[in-house]
Amino acid sequence: MTMSEKIFVKALIAILTMCVAMPVKAQYYNNGRPERPVYNGGYGKNTASGNEFYYGLRLGLSFATVNNSEIKEYDAPSSRTGLNLGAVIGYQLSPSAPVYLESGLFYTEKGGRNNNIPSQKIDYNLNYLEVPILVKYCFDIDGEFSIQPYLGGYLSYGVSGKIKHHNNNDLDSRYIEKAFSDKYFQRFDGGLRFGCGAEYEMLYAELSYELGLANIGRDEFEKTHNSCFYLNIGVNF
Repeated sequence: MTMSEKIFVKALIAILTMCVAMPVKAQYYNNGRPERPVYNGGYGKNTASGNEFYYGLRLGLSFATVNNSEIKEYDAPSSRTGLNLGAVIGYQLSPSAPVYLESGLFYTEKGGRNNNIPSQKIDYNLNYLEVPILVKYCFDIDGEFSIQPYLGGYLSYGVSGKIKHHNNNDLDSRYIEKAFSDKYFQRFDGGLRFGCGAEYEMLYAELSYELGLANIGRDEFEKTHNSCFYLNIGVNF
């Protein structure tokens, strides 16, 4: 196991341990729905320390590109649209301030499209398991609606990927290679993530952007980075 793979595994174990160790308080229901408390410096359910936490599910779209700063033929500035699916857990850092630490686990589809070579088009399909680590501030509007900007980072590990080569003169002529290999892309990725969410009662929506800082390329693909916009909807419990 490489050093980058060990870092990802350790981060994943830490997140799962936090989820298991977090004390869970029974939910109160009103007409079959979880009763959301009136905003009092945070939102969610209280732990024994007085801090609050929440769980959430997310589903949305990713709009990704692959950027090579040196070789135009390996750049993929045209976006690839993919699936983004996961679960999050958030924990209030202080009972006196609506500041939360949020993390979770996502399956996300990244990549991009390369139209820079006259004779062919290349599609990069890069699929990851991803762990975001975010600090979020909750601006309460009226006790039910809130705005939640956030900033942080992410670690991800490539679980599958393909590179599809299309001949522009013969659309039926194409061949496929493995993306994560000794020739093309490394599996480990990491970088910055920032965005803003909005919550109304249990419903949640967000728009975010990821800037890859890790070099995911090998050999000729050196100095290659991911970037991605996300549009997610979901629920918080």
